[in-house]
Amino acid sequence: MFNPLSKQIVSTLTIIVICNLGNSNLIAATLEEIKQRGKLIVAVKDNIRPLGFRNNENELQGLEIDLARQLAEDILGDPQAIVLQPVSNQERLQKVIDGEVDLAIARMTINTSRGRLVAFSPYYYLDGTGIITNNPRIRAIDHLSQGKIAILERSSTIAVIRAELPQAELIGVNSYQEAMTLLETEQVDAFAADNSVLSGWVQQYPQYYQLPVRLSGEGLGVVMPKGLQYASLRSQVNQAIGRWKASGWLANRLQYWGLP
Repeated sequence: MFNPLSKQIVSTLTIIVICNLGNSNLIAATLEEIKQRGKLIVAVKDNIRPLGFRNNENELQGLEIDLARQLAEDILGDPQAIVLQPVSNQERLQKVIDGEVDLAIARMTINTSRGRLVAFSPYYYLDGTGIITNNPRIRAIDHLSQGKIAILERSSTIAVIRAELPQAELIGVNSYQEAMTLLETEQVDAFAADNSVLSGWVQQYPQYYQLPVRLSGEGLGVVMPKGLQYASLRSQVNQAIGRWKASGWLANRLQYWGLP
């Protein structure tokens, strides 16, 4: 007689096999596999000027796009041998963990908690808290000692500004647009956020001034998969960044994209 339990076991095993087959191509590619494929797949941002954004022709450009293309040239000999995959902030880490991309160059800050899940390259840009203003009387940090500063709610920037300007009044906002509204209506004197984002703001709205300060240091790194099988890939990326720094190429790109 046919045992219903046996049928259930067979069905369960079939589902497991199908799921495993479906996930088999989600294993991150090794350096050799990337070379065999002939394309480097990189997660990037498409909405953060000047790191990764779309120009008027809807083409991706920015510092991190330049880095991705340069890695494609270093690894495959062709800066166009690349697939750029725009991702949200929530996706960028998981895409690497799941093996859907080879690398992520997507404004990812190097920190210990993320380092337990993925590997990071040496930083290619030292980001940190900065300040912009549209008030022509404010040109130095001490001009804001008693000022009103807009700041994103629940951001790490709050602690940095409180430490640097303990007497300033902090006004919480939920978006960059809200901060701009407060600045334009003179309800605040300045806005504090990451320098990388603020530099893009000033490029779009030249009536704003970005104070020449970095009040904290947060390195942005290339996100890479963990595991011994990816050691060659990580080594190639790390060596490339070292060469870019030593040759001055990276400094030139930072200057070109207006990053302080």
